Amino acid sequence: MTEHEHVRVAVIGSGFGGLGAAVRLRREGITDFVVLERAGSVGGTWRDNSYPGCACDVPSHLYSFSFAPNPEWPRTFSGQEHIRAYLEHVADVFRLRPHLRFDSEVKMMTWDAEKLHWAIETSSGHLTADVVVSATGPLSDPKVPDIPGIDTFPGKVFHSARWDHDYDLRGKRVAMVGTGASAIQIVPSIQPDVERLTLFQRTPPWVMPRVDRAISGAERWLHRQLPFTTQARRGLLWGIRELQVQAFTKRPDELGLVERLAKRNIARAVKDPALRAKLTPDYRIGCKRILLSNTYYPALTRPNVDVVASGLAEIDGSTLVAADGSRAEVDAIVFGTGFHVTDMPIAERVVGAEGRTLAETWSTGMKSLRGATAAGFPNWMTIIGPNTGLGNSSMILMIESQLNYMADFVRQLDVLGGRAALDARPAAVNAWNDRVQERMKRTVWNTGGCTSWYLDANGVNTTIWPGTTSEFRSATRRVDLGEYEVLRAPEPRDTPEPRRKGTRRNKVEAGA
Repeated sequence: MTEHEHVRVAVIGSGFGGLGAAVRLRREGITDFVVLERAGSVGGTWRDNSYPGCACDVPSHLYSFSFAPNPEWPRTFSGQEHIRAYLEHVADVFRLRPHLRFDSEVKMMTWDAEKLHWAIETSSGHLTADVVVSATGPLSDPKVPDIPGIDTFPGKVFHSARWDHDYDLRGKRVAMVGTGASAIQIVPSIQPDVERLTLFQRTPPWVMPRVDRAISGAERWLHRQLPFTTQARRGLLWGIRELQVQAFTKRPDELGLVERLAKRNIARAVKDPALRAKLTPDYRIGCKRILLSNTYYPALTRPNVDVVASGLAEIDGSTLVAADGSRAEVDAIVFGTGFHVTDMPIAERVVGAEGRTLAETWSTGMKSLRGATAAGFPNWMTIIGPNTGLGNSSMILMIESQLNYMADFVRQLDVLGGRAALDARPAAVNAWNDRVQERMKRTVWNTGGCTSWYLDANGVNTTIWPGTTSEFRSATRRVDLGEYEVLRAPEPRDTPEPRRKGTRRNKVEAGA
C-alpha cells in the first residue's frame, strides 16, 4: 500500500459481502477501490471455518450470486471447500485480484469532517477513502466464553472457526462445548475417531433431516448447456422459502406441524428415552435456527459419547465441570460457541463525525437505516448490518439487495457533485428501526420462548429481518435523499479563520 494512497471506495473484508461489493463497483464503472482483507486469501467465514464436516445449510444454487451462477456444484448442499473455491473463482472471473490488499487488517478508521473522507489505518499501511463499505460479516470473530480455570487447562483448546489441523484428535478424550450449526457437523465427523466425546449442551437445538445428495453429471451438463435451468432451480428454491416466511414472522403457531416432524426425527434416531428427553427442546421450533443433519442424532447414541444437558461452568485442571455438577476428564476442548454478532469488534474501530466509535453509538443496541448506514457516520455503509439476517433462507439474497443500495448511494454522491457526503438522519434511522422492531414483536424469534444469538444483551432482536427477501429488496432498491443530510466540504478561504465551536460539519439540507 503506497503512502498517502487515496481511493474512491474502501471495502473491508473479502467474503461474500466484500467480493459482491467489489463486483458491483466494477459493474458500475468504478475501478478506484480496494478490498482490505486481514487474512492472506479471500473467503471470509468460508475460509476461516474449515472444521471437519463444515458445510452450508442452504442449497448450493441459492447460496451463490445471481450474477455468478455455478453449474458445477457437486452436491445440493455444498461443503466448505467447494464454497471457498467458488469465491476464489468469483475473484478471478471478475478480475478482482488487482484490488485485493491481503494481510491488511483495519486497525482504525476515522472520519475527517474537514476533508470529507475516511482516514484508515491498517496493519500494512495508511490510506484514505471517500466511501467505506464494511463487509466484515457477523460470523467473523469467534466468541469463547470466559470459563473459570480455562487458563490452567493442560490440554488443547480451540474454537471451531480456528480449527487446529495440526492437533490429532484420534484417541483423545474431547469435549464439544455448544450445540449450534457448527457443533452438529463436528460431532458426527470426529465421533468415530476419538476415545470419548463429551457434549456440553446448554440448550438442545431442533434438528431436521438434511435432504442432501450428489448432483448428477447429467444435471450439471444441463445447467452448463441451458443456463436458464440453473435460474429456474434457484427461483424454485427461493420461492419455497418466501412462502415459509409467514409462519416465522406472523403465525408461529403454524410451525407446530414442523415441530411434530422434528420430534419424529429424534424418535427415529434416539431409542433411549432418557437421552431423547435431553435432546428435545422446550421452545417453539424456529426460535433458534433450525439445523439440518442426518448424522448428529445417531452419533450421540454411540457408546463413546456422553451428552451433558448443562452448560460448562468451570475447569479444574483437566476436569470439566458442568453447571449441574457433571464432571468429565478431557484432553481437548472444542468451543462451538458462536461469534460476536451483536457486539462486532469492527464497531470499536470506526470513529464517526462526532468523535464517537460505532460501538459507543450502538452501546444500547445496533441500529441502522435500511440495514446499511448509521447516523453520525457519513459515507460509511455495512453489508449484513443490523436486522438483515435470515432465519430460513440465503443471506446472499440480502447481500445482493444491499449491493443495490450501495450502488445507488455512490450514484447519488456523483449526482451531488463536488466534495459531498451523505449522513443518515437520526430520525430516519429511528423510524426504520421502530418499524422493524414493531414487526418483530410477533415473530417466532421473539415469541418462541428461547434465548438465541439473535438477541443482544438487552434482549432485543437486532439481527433478523422480519419479512421476506423481496420486501427487503424493494426497501433497498434506491437511496431516499430525504433520509440523509448532505454534507459539503468548507469552501477554501484566502485567510483561514479559526473554526468556531459547533461548526464541525457544514450541513446542507437534502434537496436544498
